[in-house]
Amino acid sequence: MNLEENKQNAISFYKTAYEGNPKKAIALYVGNIYIQHNPAVANGTQGFIEYFERMQTEYPDKSIKFVRSIAEGDLVALHTHQIWPEQDEYVTMDFFRFDENGKICEHWDAIQQVPKIAANENSMY
Repeated sequence: MNLEENKQNAISFYKTAYEGNPKKAIALYVGNIYIQHNPAVANGTQGFIEYFERMQTEYPDKSIKFVRSIAEGDLVALHTHQIWPEQDEYVTMDFFRFDENGKICEHWDAIQQVPKIAANENSMY
């Protein structure tokens, strides 16, 4: 496995889908199986496509910044900063598993809204 290539492919996959082209993201970066662990998204590629198409329709002005990426073995972790309508900000941590062909085959994530008030002055990034 090429860890740098996997990191770049995970970022490109997420960015392509997030910016409104989930079918292209699936075609370029996903293997024969796609296992989804986010309970808001149906399992498989069709569920992924439907979710991101709906998000693009409902929230076309959302944005994403990739803060860091980490690769180890067949996993890539992405730490992102997302801004949604009305300046709602979110921190996400996504994990992607790659198959033996270098294609994404599994996804987990966690999301947290950036609070307006924090108990400390440390950034969430």
